[in-house]
Amino acid sequence: MAKDSSFDIVSQVDMQEVDNAYQQTARELTQRYDLKNSGATIDLAKSEGTITVVAPADFVARQVIDVLGGRLVKRGIDLKAVQWDAPQAASGGSVRVVGRIVTGIDKETAKRIAKDIRDAKLKCKAAVEDDKVRVSSPSKDVLQQVIGMMRDADYGVPLQFTNYR
Repeated sequence: MAKDSSFDIVSQVDMQEVDNAYQQTARELTQRYDLKNSGATIDLAKSEGTITVVAPADFVARQVIDVLGGRLVKRGIDLKAVQWDAPQAASGGSVRVVGRIVTGIDKETAKRIAKDIRDAKLKCKAAVEDDKVRVSSPSKDVLQQVIGMMRDADYGVPLQFTNYR
């Protein structure tokens, strides 16, 4: 009797790597010539999972976000892991941009992932469990096909494959 193999599709972010990218960006703000005296600041609230950029102009805020994005990519964090809000006016004529760090797969996205796996007509089962999707099949080759299919698809959140058994 064959035992089913399975894996989990999750969306997790290593907060230590996000903190490292934040610290490198904050250091670059104090050292880079065009950003040094601009008055731009960046703040990371680990407990809330937010990054706040305050700058005197929208253009400077976008520069800081680009620097942070480069640091995140170098640290292995997908840029889809941070969802940026629209720039808002802050005190003193400055601009505030807040980015939320996305962890976990929401219910709608998980249902869409499970539906896409079922629609592929592969011999596997997909089940939504809290903030992850468990895929099981008797064949490991089918699971590899599902992983390839998920890597090609875009769901707006970074996907990782864990607990492969």
